[in-house]
Amino acid sequence: MTDTRPLALVTGASSGIGLELARQFALHGYDLVVNAEDERLESAARELRETGAEVRAVRADLRAAEGRYRLLDALDGLTIDAAVLNAGVGQGGAFVDTDLVDDQEVIDLNVTATVRLAKPLLRAMVSRGAGRMAFTSSVASMMPGAFQPVYNASKAFVQSFAQALAEEVKDTGVTVTSFMPGPTDTDFFHRAGMADDTRIGTTKKDDPAQVAEQAFEAIVKGETKTVAGSLKTKAQGLAGKVLPDGIKAVAHRRLAEPGTGEPDTEAGPGKGHE
Repeated sequence: MTDTRPLALVTGASSGIGLELARQFALHGYDLVVNAEDERLESAARELRETGAEVRAVRADLRAAEGRYRLLDALDGLTIDAAVLNAGVGQGGAFVDTDLVDDQEVIDLNVTATVRLAKPLLRAMVSRGAGRMAFTSSVASMMPGAFQPVYNASKAFVQSFAQALAEEVKDTGVTVTSFMPGPTDTDFFHRAGMADDTRIGTTKKDDPAQVAEQAFEAIVKGETKTVAGSLKTKAQGLAGKVLPDGIKAVAHRRLAEPGTGEPDTEAGPGKGHE
């Protein structure tokens, strides 16, 4: 890492929104520490180095305590100017049918890892009186997630957590931003088992580069929260503020219930958002 460029951490950076966010930071003069648990991380790091940024890749599975410690050890001695806790995973299906191990992995990554990493990172920023912390939330955070209940609940946690932290640190020189994508063209829905037989998995998705560009703008401006993505996604965000939970739960069922998928030639391979 150089002494002349600020340093950003992005988790879940091997593909999708995380990779595009890392690219935004690199193109705007940051060096990077990027993290993911899969083998694509090294190729993503090579791609990011083509921007001229110094990039350190830390392959670690943040669902496990060992992986979280590995990442924190790699950050020891570094000044993190911006941290984006983006890594996340979903699980589709009726709660009574899904494997409890899979449900727990959603909690371990989306909730536990978020808290465990945010604590030391935010403490260091507040101690310095400077820094930008950001979290990938979701428009799903505003909807009771029928047939995706643990994921939506985990994002509701992230959203509430981020907004609470933003209020706590507002006079410290540190900003906290949560950004809420909608369904985005990543491998999220494949990993969640929702790509081929749900309406949300088979319809057209947002561009992760567009989501990342809007999220980056919100982060550097120090905005507390933003809905990031297409006009359709922004409309979903507005609807989420006013519709009753019961109506939103029914709407989510129509999107996420297995067997609701509709072939769509514009949808690509049926991908989702983190």
